[in-house]
Amino acid sequence: MDSHTHCHFLNLTKNYSTADLAAFHGHLGPFIVLGYRMGRYAKKEFCNDPFEMSAKVYCSGKTPESCLVDGVQLGSGCTYGKRNIEIVESPEIQVVFLSGGKTLTVVPKPETRMNGSGHDEVSVEHFAEDLYSWQDDRLFTSSLR
Repeated sequence: MDSHTHCHFLNLTKNYSTADLAAFHGHLGPFIVLGYRMGRYAKKEFCNDPFEMSAKVYCSGKTPESCLVDGVQLGSGCTYGKRNIEIVESPEIQVVFLSGGKTLTVVPKPETRMNGSGHDEVSVEHFAEDLYSWQDDRLFTSSLR
């Protein structure tokens, strides 16, 4: 028998707005938005139990790419506190979700990256707002094994 059947606050779901993401993260950037959308996708399409799923976030390990982790936490429910999320330093960006012996790999598409360098905070924020409204298949590809 499930020992959590009387818990009122177990596995609640919430759709986070761009304002929610910015409040949590300190500002709104493309990587928190992308991570959130990837995590939300995994929770919806792969495993909706944050105690049964884990996530490995492959990225440089440095900002701004590491900001993916904050979004993945909010979207998937995998958290540092539960010890079911980790950063794996890699030249490639992707998130690998694991549950029940299966793996969902989610890879952002190139158009989710801002071209050039030296972007001001306003243009970064506007790009992040745009990303938030994109369809999943425009943001990333996914494969299930």
